[in-house]
Amino acid sequence: MLANLLDDDDDDYKGYYHNYHYTSTSGAKGTPVGFAAGTTGGAGGATVTPTTTAELLTYLSDSTTRIIVLTKIFDYTSYYGTTSGQACKLWTCTNGYTPQMTIDNSTGQCDGQTLYDVTYYTSGASKALTVNSNKTIIGKGSSAGIKGIGLTLVNVSNVIIQNIQITDVNPQYVWGGDAINLSGASKVWIDHNYFARVGRQFIVSHYDPNTGITISNNYFDGQTSYSASCNGHHYWVFLFLGEADQLTIMQNHIYYTSGRGPHIGGYTGAYKQQLHLVNNYYDSVAGHAIDAGVNSWVLAEGNYFKAVTTPDTGTSAGGTEYFVQTVAEAGVCSSYMGRVCEWNRVDSASGTVATRATTSVLSDVGALSAVKGLTPMGVADVPAYVLANRGVGIVN
Repeated sequence: MLANLLDDDDDDYKGYYHNYHYTSTSGAKGTPVGFAAGTTGGAGGATVTPTTTAELLTYLSDSTTRIIVLTKIFDYTSYYGTTSGQACKLWTCTNGYTPQMTIDNSTGQCDGQTLYDVTYYTSGASKALTVNSNKTIIGKGSSAGIKGIGLTLVNVSNVIIQNIQITDVNPQYVWGGDAINLSGASKVWIDHNYFARVGRQFIVSHYDPNTGITISNNYFDGQTSYSASCNGHHYWVFLFLGEADQLTIMQNHIYYTSGRGPHIGGYTGAYKQQLHLVNNYYDSVAGHAIDAGVNSWVLAEGNYFKAVTTPDTGTSAGGTEYFVQTVAEAGVCSSYMGRVCEWNRVDSASGTVATRATTSVLSDVGALSAVKGLTPMGVADVPAYVLANRGVGIVN
């Protein structure tokens, strides 16, 4: 009965991986599972291969359905010039690490702090590449993507982002820029990408609902020369704030980070966010991973935590979670989802996790077809599978 929990046979998840062996009509490799199932991106549109930064900007932002193939790194670092402003030093490192500075952007974070004159790139800090609806963005090989700027998806639908790098977005500055910003987005598949060295979040969802989102098989590389946590680990990983977000985060490598893995929720009132966190590999996290705030509903199963200081911040954050740790907790899922859940493994170098087994999560998040219809791989297989299949250069 508990074969999914106890059996290391990988037949249940091989089928999902094998989907990547064909090119779908979307121009991407394979098809998404989870909340983004059915996303088709640029299917039916022309396939284009931009050669200049200006051309790529146009292809991304116009209203034409497109499959956009990237064959190189498009560097937007200095595309919009520089901005002269002020920043404060919220952290002081005494161990040889260099902390980030925080741009004074009227959020109040620098109130009462000494301000320093700084110059930073406008790309990222106040400019991003706008992505319109019905687009597939796919990189060729392992050296394609964008540098110095992020992508923003606002009130759009049906977008696939696959096999690209997004790196080097003002990494020394908090508020230097996000890699991917979602706001009012629906049907978005973010798959097999590489993220590194950004000033703020790798992925952020803002206040309008973001539904039908799957974030899978990505490599989130937190190694940085500018660390808010004074340890060379990037703090700002995922921040999910949309009032009705529905997200699948699956089979990602979350490496050398120190916080927000993810932070979700925290808002009162009509907010309700639903997250399925499944088969991710948390690796060398010198801080916290899951941080579920008020009005978030999180099912965490089949995740592997290796050397994670705080795998889950616990009930003090206020979220509602079902974090599977025992055979009994895995079996309870059957009554709500028609399948057992997969347990999370926390290794001996990680902190402990208090019981987080609120069954209302199973009747809520677990009742959704995007969740109960997804069969996780056995947790013992997660590290090897994720390391072999995450990031760029795997599917295309």
